[in-house]
Amino acid sequence: MSETKPENEEILARLFGVIKSRRGADAASSYTAKLFADGKPTIARKVGEEATEVLTAALVEGRQELINESADLLYHLLVLWAVGDITPEDVWAELAHREGTSGIAEKNSRNK
Repeated sequence: MSETKPENEEILARLFGVIKSRRGADAASSYTAKLFADGKPTIARKVGEEATEVLTAALVEGRQELINESADLLYHLLVLWAVGDITPEDVWAELAHREGTSGIAEKNSRNK
């Protein structure tokens, strides 16, 4: 596993800031603004579409395609978080809460 560069640790935060700045902007001005204008169902479907493209890239395409599709998925997921008033920090906190917990135990705790 390679070391994470400080600027890499901040890329999602910077991207999320740009995404949030597009909320309420003219839909003709940016793709992100258009996604916000189209609403949560459209954004959620786009996340599903991108997840399927990641799956396809992982199974039948090459490394670069998987990288490209993963970046698309992360972008659309950040847009979905923004429309749902969720921040990356909210997700990081949940991951930190789960850290050190068996995946099976954690999943079972959600099913109760």
